[in-house]
Amino acid sequence: MYQRILLPTDGSEASRHAILAGVDFARAVGAEVVAMTAIPEFHALTASTEMIEQTRQQYETAVQARAQRLLGEIAATARNAGVSCTMAQVVSDSPHEAIIATARERGCDMIVMASHGRKGIAGLLLGSETQKVLVHSAIPVMVHR
Repeated sequence: MYQRILLPTDGSEASRHAILAGVDFARAVGAEVVAMTAIPEFHALTASTEMIEQTRQQYETAVQARAQRLLGEIAATARNAGVSCTMAQVVSDSPHEAIIATARERGCDMIVMASHGRKGIAGLLLGSETQKVLVHSAIPVMVHR
């Protein structure tokens, strides 16, 4: 059925719950997982406080460390469940595109990701990476709430 499942994370609590569910699902169907996170590119002109307050090198060092921590958490969860795990760290300002491209490049046949559950104006104005993945992905997506 499913052989390789992409588990994207942004480090949120909702993502952590989706990862646990994704790893459990992978174990149940005998699949392996691909842990993935997207890092925004550095921009000298930005509203992001992280980028304004840091040099390019400081920013890249900080986001690399965060990405490795997030991916390491997924790898540890998979290892504890007896599930094979590889990791993908992608630099992209468009997380939904990075998720879809990584799933395609890594041969994933399912994506398991969180829904942050924003409703009303917040959901409409902020947009949802999960919604964008659902709309644009040809690969099945399991949304965990």
